[in-house]
Amino acid sequence: MPRYQQIARQLKQAISDGELVAGSRLPSSRTMALELGVARATVENAYGELVAQGWLERRGQAGTFVSPSVTSGANNVANALSQPQGAPRPFQMGLPALDAFPRGLWARVMGRRLRLQTRYDLVMPEANGESTLRQAIADYLRFSRSIDCQPEQIFITAGFQAAMRLVVHTLAKPGDGIWLEDPGYRYVRPVFDEAGMALHPVPVDGEGMQIEYGIEHFPDARFALLTPAHQSPLGVALSLTRRHQLLDWAAANQSWVIEDDYDSEFRYHGKPLPPIKSLDGPQRVIYAGTFSKSLFPALRVAWLVVPQQLVEAFSRHTHFLPCTAPLLIQQTIADFLREGHFWRHLKKMRLCYSERRVWLEQALREQGFDVVPQAGGIQLVMRVRGDEREWVAKAREVGLAVQALSDWRMVSKGEGGILMSFTNLTSPSLARQAAKQLREAIS
Repeated sequence: MPRYQQIARQLKQAISDGELVAGSRLPSSRTMALELGVARATVENAYGELVAQGWLERRGQAGTFVSPSVTSGANNVANALSQPQGAPRPFQMGLPALDAFPRGLWARVMGRRLRLQTRYDLVMPEANGESTLRQAIADYLRFSRSIDCQPEQIFITAGFQAAMRLVVHTLAKPGDGIWLEDPGYRYVRPVFDEAGMALHPVPVDGEGMQIEYGIEHFPDARFALLTPAHQSPLGVALSLTRRHQLLDWAAANQSWVIEDDYDSEFRYHGKPLPPIKSLDGPQRVIYAGTFSKSLFPALRVAWLVVPQQLVEAFSRHTHFLPCTAPLLIQQTIADFLREGHFWRHLKKMRLCYSERRVWLEQALREQGFDVVPQAGGIQLVMRVRGDEREWVAKAREVGLAVQALSDWRMVSKGEGGILMSFTNLTSPSLARQAAKQLREAIS
């Protein structure tokens, strides 16, 4: 196959997968040729072929663009391609309701902070995070999560993965074992792999991580990472009995528990469950949180609360792994917390998510799907008999951003499931449309 046809095929695949959305501008032929290491004429031929087929259109000196009317090779994915770049795809996980975030209020708070900045705000920020934000988080955790901590115990990081890297660099050494929920949050595993740690999968059931299994099979593990308030992805909560078992094991073994409290604010029935950190008499729990789910992911701001005896060690390591979150962002979040905007936003979002979850549950059931009940969170699980990967592949071909539960497993076996989010389904009709599209895709 000629090289220009290979390039054309790759571009069509990128458009079909939603990586190049309708209306997006392609690099100039000169730039693309340099990137691919081919002659400019080769790229021009590829562009010309796609223009002739209707995939691309030329706009004079403005350049070459993906055609606004383009659909995938299977004549679907129109939804995914017609949205602006960065728009959430149906069922896309890990995103809060972007339409419900008070952007105007956020802009005013940030604008005021920008106007009040002095020349001293232009120097290098504190390596462990801006002091006003650490104080605001400490106040918030004390009243909302019953965690009594001081600002010096809080370390701000540029996202959850950065927080885990700080933990690993401070406390871990190659060969250390870490309990991981199975199934569990898969995107953090590379952090521990890169550090040469031993990953120990621990099964999850209706009461959360099976602590007795971990003690029996991996008693000498140095760490345990879990999501006790709302297990990711199954949505169950770690029982009180197992919380105490976990703390007893950590104290006896001198191990560390990393508690990922990623979306505990969004519980629809009753108050949020108390975190393990609030029960941490032995001081073996490192508490991790993030603003990605409660505010918006582009912030890239997370935090750690470490036991008092670890403050000095973590402070030393922040000189090598300093917080890279922009100072203006940190200051704005601090003001958002201190002025009560964060509390009001969470209250609004709990109602919003409760409603949108019902919309999607009803729509899925109307299409004959089996939805697993959950008490909170911003995603849900749909039961599937057998291997669900084939269903997921078909759904993703039409632009539906569902995920296979099997892809979140390490070694455990169990019933199949499809993971999806409802946060950006802004009306019952959109929920019904997405559910219908899912049914049509897999039928």
